[in-house]
Amino acid sequence: MQQPVSIASIGELLVEFVCATKNGRNRTVAAYQGPFPSGAPGIFIDQAALIGGHAIFVGAVGGDAFGKVMLDHLERRGVALDLIRTIPDRPTGSAFVSYNDDGSRDFVFNIAHSAAPLFLDEPTILKRLRDAHLDVMHISGSSLPNPRMAKAILTICDALHADGVRISFDPNIRKEFAYEAGYLSSVRKLMAISTYFLPSEEDAAVLFPNRGFDDYAAELFRRACEYVVLKRGAEGCRGLTRSGEHGDLPALKVTVRDPTGAGDCFCATFVALAGSKSHSFIEALRRANVAGALATTKVGPMEGNSTLAEIELALKRGAAAWA
Repeated sequence: MQQPVSIASIGELLVEFVCATKNGRNRTVAAYQGPFPSGAPGIFIDQAALIGGHAIFVGAVGGDAFGKVMLDHLERRGVALDLIRTIPDRPTGSAFVSYNDDGSRDFVFNIAHSAAPLFLDEPTILKRLRDAHLDVMHISGSSLPNPRMAKAILTICDALHADGVRISFDPNIRKEFAYEAGYLSSVRKLMAISTYFLPSEEDAAVLFPNRGFDDYAAELFRRACEYVVLKRGAEGCRGLTRSGEHGDLPALKVTVRDPTGAGDCFCATFVALAGSKSHSFIEALRRANVAGALATTKVGPMEGNSTLAEIELALKRGAAAWA
């Protein structure tokens, strides 16, 4: 029997508020639903824990009610909390999202002056992760616009990579920072040491303009990468391994209520299943596709996260979509 993968994620923890009406762009008086537990790295580790991985999170929350929302939720999921710092005099990070009829989203983030970037010191983090015999460390590019967070993440990932820990990286490009030299430099440094590279089509357009999937995947395989998986939203996903395994899968058809977090659920499911060797590359890719689709069916970034049993049931019911 395969052992569960020991998997960690590092970055921002937030609570999210979702505007109940569309097209306001966070500029008009409206009702908001929340607080929902959120933050791309947090969504990832929440899903990884549901899949059955030994899940660890590295981050920080404020000593307020929103911080308790985050900690209580992750504790219920079975995520190890000892590397999540509580900062009494800082607020927990937050995000406000407003959806538009064309499918676009407008965000207001409160991260820089929150507790989110104030991790424990790097030697302490590294010691505890090494003691946990970590298999995989996951990073979301959403954490990299913050210079303090980016510096700590790069230092920790470089050390773990040198130890033989596999790095999982979702570039999750933030359009507001896409052409800042320091931001893109951090993205490219993580690309160079990643075992799992998990971009969206939008990410690939920024990082590899006018290049095809097979072309840039070949470049990544000349570095540390073993898996390149392209998230294509409603069009499904495409994946390739260094050994030449290939998958091109359609999306599971669902009624979308809230797309936030779908990519993070996809990544967590793929990395947890492929990383544990409990599923083949194609099997992991297929279940990741389903997890991403299920994540969109409920309002709130973590509310649509799913167990492996729920994924298997949805896969069985939607089997015709894979024919």
